[in-house]
Amino acid sequence: MIKKLSLFTAVSVTAFSAWAQDSNSDDTLIVTANRFQQPVNTVLAPTDVVTKADIERWQSKTVLDVMRRLPGVDIAQNGGMGQSASLFVRGTEARHVLVLVDGIPIARPGISNNSDIDQIPVSLVQRIEYIRGPRSAVYGSGAIGGVVNIITQDGDDRSQINAGIGSNGYQQYDGTLRQKVGDTVFTAAGAYQTTNGFNVQPGSSYSGDADRDGYRNKLFWGGVEHKFNDNFAGFFRGYGYSSNADYDQGNWGYDGGGDEHQNYTQSWDTGLNFNSGIYSSQLLANYQRIKDYNYSSLAGRYQEGTTLDDMEQRYIQWGNNVEVGHGAISAGIDWKQEKLTSYGETYAGAPAKDSYTRDNTGLYLTGQQQIESVTLEASGREDHDEQFGWHGTWQTAAGWEFVEGYRTTLSYGTGFLAPSLGQQFGADRFGIASNPNLKPEESKQWEAGLEGLTGPLDWRLSAYRYKIQNLIDYDNNSYYNVKSATIKGMEWTGSVTTGPVDHRLTLQYINPRDDETDKLLLRRAKQQVKYELSGQVYQLGWDVTYQYMGERYDYDYDSSSDVKMGGVSLWDLAASYPITSHLTVRGRIANLFDKDYETVYGYQTPGREYYLTGSYTF
Repeated sequence: MIKKLSLFTAVSVTAFSAWAQDSNSDDTLIVTANRFQQPVNTVLAPTDVVTKADIERWQSKTVLDVMRRLPGVDIAQNGGMGQSASLFVRGTEARHVLVLVDGIPIARPGISNNSDIDQIPVSLVQRIEYIRGPRSAVYGSGAIGGVVNIITQDGDDRSQINAGIGSNGYQQYDGTLRQKVGDTVFTAAGAYQTTNGFNVQPGSSYSGDADRDGYRNKLFWGGVEHKFNDNFAGFFRGYGYSSNADYDQGNWGYDGGGDEHQNYTQSWDTGLNFNSGIYSSQLLANYQRIKDYNYSSLAGRYQEGTTLDDMEQRYIQWGNNVEVGHGAISAGIDWKQEKLTSYGETYAGAPAKDSYTRDNTGLYLTGQQQIESVTLEASGREDHDEQFGWHGTWQTAAGWEFVEGYRTTLSYGTGFLAPSLGQQFGADRFGIASNPNLKPEESKQWEAGLEGLTGPLDWRLSAYRYKIQNLIDYDNNSYYNVKSATIKGMEWTGSVTTGPVDHRLTLQYINPRDDETDKLLLRRAKQQVKYELSGQVYQLGWDVTYQYMGERYDYDYDSSSDVKMGGVSLWDLAASYPITSHLTVRGRIANLFDKDYETVYGYQTPGREYYLTGSYTF
């Protein structure tokens, strides 16, 4: 397969070079890679930036739909919009992806330790910065496979109102109002999204699963920015969203069993920014609270059988950056406190309540320097967890521009993931015992890359290998460190403009295996192809997206055996047209050829969908 992929890559490079006519280098500024602002083309790790314009061009209705288009990403979802999902980056587990909102880690209330990225409203997103590879040496726990930083505010002065309809009773209404008064900018945004959904488990033998599984989401966001003088600026912002998703119980379902998931999330943060010459500093404080309910729609949320995870997270960060030579050095400290209270009942029907608290303090130092044609990068971090003590991670990378326009890179890094509070301290409502000897999961990763600008073709080839140890699994009523895994992979990305058409192509191959059994890790496709063509004819903007997902394996709990799920090719079409300078109409057909496929065994996907949206900007 690797030989085939290498040949495909070589042919693609040659073909794209022959088509190409025009291209521009990317000097977009990002902050996620090393916690200081730098052009994206100086970051040695593979990096992608998604803008609001990209999301509007794709007409994505969820954050997962945005992420599935990016290199290294594979998504497994239990049905359609709002259903639980796993986001895999380069074959690592879903819990190995660190999800940030405005640079702040989002709380993880569940025992699985996954970030609920599937519940984040896409209307909250103004920009996404996505880094592949370990970043624990910068951010601490969770950044093994990569980092996704969702940014909720940009410098655009426009206000906008959007409304849309679509298949399965889909409706969308959102708006943003931005007003500048002197040196102060006020922003307010709100959104509502709903769908009747469809039956996500049509094969379930439980009669209660025969209905549609719908989804509702409401969002409010507000912020104030003020510039005190040329050096000082401050901000205060907050957002809250609530989501409600219906889901199916499966063959083992029963009347009164859980089939409703409700999530309430709020986040408040404030900060000060200082800039003077070569020095800059930011002090940031954040408070998050997530209330996560699962209950029976027949009995109601406040009846027996309801479970609640009530998570509070407090976070403080102080970062400093100094420009040195042709680079910069950044250092800082962050502190995070997690408080989780879980409610439910034991298997015997008795009330159960679990309460946990955990603090972590991190110290980090990162820097980058360019010496003629060589770029060097290094990061180190020490985390002190009140349960595990001190834990150190580090990474280093080097890039060499051996010919003008061509660079080779080599990197090595370590990462870790602390257990979830439920895994570490146990959960009476599920009969899970605590394990005081549970250790963090740990990773070691190397990567080699070659990138260049061949005529107008901007391309990159990466090969990587992850070794992940102390993987946490459930066994005999508690969680243990019982597994290790090795992941090998290659990916090629390229972008080029041929006349009026922009092309973006990703080829990826991963081989993620359990070291003990040599079996492929579940729910991850070994091969993927992602290809996007976009352009404009007169005033009509258009976008065509193709994605091939290869075969993958999943587990059938009814037969207690692994099952193979076939590969699938998917096409999406999108178009937009400005009726006036303020009013734009957009339309999209998702899954154009109505392919019947699954990303999780037994869970149906939506099929062909139609959407129509209008946007008014003022």
